[in-house]
Amino acid sequence: MIHVLHVILVVIVGLSAGLAVGCGFVAFITVLDIIPRMMQILGRQIHIRQLERSVVLGAILWTQIYFYNIHFHFFPMGAGFIGLLQGMFTGMLAAALTEVLNVFPILAKRLRLESVLTWLLMAFVFGKIAGSLFDWFVYQQLS
Repeated sequence: MIHVLHVILVVIVGLSAGLAVGCGFVAFITVLDIIPRMMQILGRQIHIRQLERSVVLGAILWTQIYFYNIHFHFFPMGAGFIGLLQGMFTGMLAAALTEVLNVFPILAKRLRLESVLTWLLMAFVFGKIAGSLFDWFVYQQLS
């Protein structure tokens, strides 16, 4: 009897935590207008439904892959392509978020770097790329 109650409690806590995280993700995307801002950056407002569906289906797909502990064995170029797509999505999401919050213009104004804002953005981009590649080639290969 206690084992059954324990299982029921674990199921309730797990579903509650998943619901809280899912609601937080949806609130993040909805309140900050991430999808419309991404469309505005891309200049493809007519494809907004496809992007919304892609985000939802991607979240569902990767959640299922995580839950069922599915492993893919790609050849190196295939793994690189998947990593490139994931990196593009993460980068575009971060770009949309910073666009919404106007982080870079405020930072440039406070540091008096308005004239080199483009170079500042490129430094962030290339720094992120270099850091990701360093993490992948050094830390991930050692473990």
